[in-house]
Amino acid sequence: MNQISKRENEQIVTTLKTLADVPRFHAAASGAAVAISFEGRSTTYADLQEASSRVANGLRLMGVAPGDRVAVLDKNVDRFFEIWLGAAKCNAVIVPVNARLAPPEVAYIVKDSSAKVLFIGEIFALLIEQVRGELQNLKAVIVINEHYEAWRNGQDWSDAVTSGAPDDVCMQLYTSGTTGHPKGVQLTNRNILSGMSDTLTAWGHWSSHDVALVAMPLFHIAGCGVGMLSLIAGLRIVLVREFVPQHVISLIEEERITVSFMVPAMIKFILENKGIADADVSSIRCIVYGASPIPLALLQSALSRFKATSFIQIYGLTETTGGITVLSAEDHRCPDGAHMKSCGRPIAGVELRIEGADGNAVSPGEVGEILCRTVKNMKGYWNRDAETARTLRDGWLRTGDAGYIDADGYLFIHDRVKDMIVSGGENIYPAEVENAIFGHPAVADVAVIGVPDERWGEAVKAVIVLKPGQQEDSVEILNYARERIAGYKVPKSIDYAETLPRNSTGKILKRELRERYWKGYERQVN
Repeated sequence: MNQISKRENEQIVTTLKTLADVPRFHAAASGAAVAISFEGRSTTYADLQEASSRVANGLRLMGVAPGDRVAVLDKNVDRFFEIWLGAAKCNAVIVPVNARLAPPEVAYIVKDSSAKVLFIGEIFALLIEQVRGELQNLKAVIVINEHYEAWRNGQDWSDAVTSGAPDDVCMQLYTSGTTGHPKGVQLTNRNILSGMSDTLTAWGHWSSHDVALVAMPLFHIAGCGVGMLSLIAGLRIVLVREFVPQHVISLIEEERITVSFMVPAMIKFILENKGIADADVSSIRCIVYGASPIPLALLQSALSRFKATSFIQIYGLTETTGGITVLSAEDHRCPDGAHMKSCGRPIAGVELRIEGADGNAVSPGEVGEILCRTVKNMKGYWNRDAETARTLRDGWLRTGDAGYIDADGYLFIHDRVKDMIVSGGENIYPAEVENAIFGHPAVADVAVIGVPDERWGEAVKAVIVLKPGQQEDSVEILNYARERIAGYKVPKSIDYAETLPRNSTGKILKRELRERYWKGYERQVN
């Protein structure tokens, strides 16, 4: 079946020129098959073909031309995909907007993208009212409810073909914006389509035989990217409005989910939910995880609970259209092995290079910045030529992540370059320290940051969330860490918190954690 699945995916990709061809292909091949299941509503591939054509014709009537931006602000909703594919049929560019942003941040993205049309969920109507006066380029705001359905259904259903090209931009995703203004990452049809077959093969041969749970937010590459790859392959998507552990557990049982992508925080919350104890999760054959490091203790717990499930880790960025490396299911069969702390090896069509501060490639095992060359690399940042030039050089994309490649070709991530702590002249990578602390039985969550220190310049601090019923015991936790990492890496102090600030993908917002410790300092380095 694996080789059959691979051939099917390759045949699909060779037929598709742009994303606009996705609903056309599957409507013709298997129109009655369900494409998306969402809150009791089913959309077949034939439905998706017709709906996307109606959206395309409606957008054209509003003056949306090739290359124009169409923004969407909502929590996860099935209509997102017909809007995206409708925009693709106009050769326009979809701009998903982070549903957790404040009004000024939403306004910035809509203005920066010069979006002509904005689709919003009902719950965001008041937010848009607050900033509507700033959005001069908008021709229309359409609420995704009965208003949207009436607008869509009133359009011509014919599929008027717009000439598009593989290298045309089809999506503009904004980076998380944890520092400064977010940047619009331009992804092309080729970025998404060309790597699709190799990606789904590396992910355990996802194919039309599978049912995929999409629980990540659709404004993130791990949500919209996984969702679109699933549709390209002809899967049935089970889409959730937002991640609620008990609801996800129930969907796994009821819908017989076979594959999914999750971030480590999601896996952690599912394992902590009491409903998982008696749940039938036997249908899941593969869970792909990534977007942030996973502590080994958490992974071992997941492997123990999901005994029949293959776990596959990926590493990638929005700028690389998602995953570029894979730690395979075979690698996970030895959870205590040395490679389990890596994020695997490059997938087909991806080259990696580790570069030192002098711009030269470093030796195996030596830490430097990770560079990537692949057809999946973004076209560039929207209206940010200088930043594009700094990030893309001679076909290589600078990831901004620090890591090394061992003699076997496995990539090990240490941390974001900007998160590196320099203490007494030593470089310390927080992810390594966090991994050492997380395994302590009292620790539920941990973040490690650098704080000002008169003696060392910066000192390592851990901010810890304890498990229910556990007492603060810094000495014991530090001794535990000291047994696992070098003494200079062990935190000098521990603070305790009820929760850690995270963004929508589960990444800890370390800049937010640092703020109170660096107040009064001109820079957050010392």
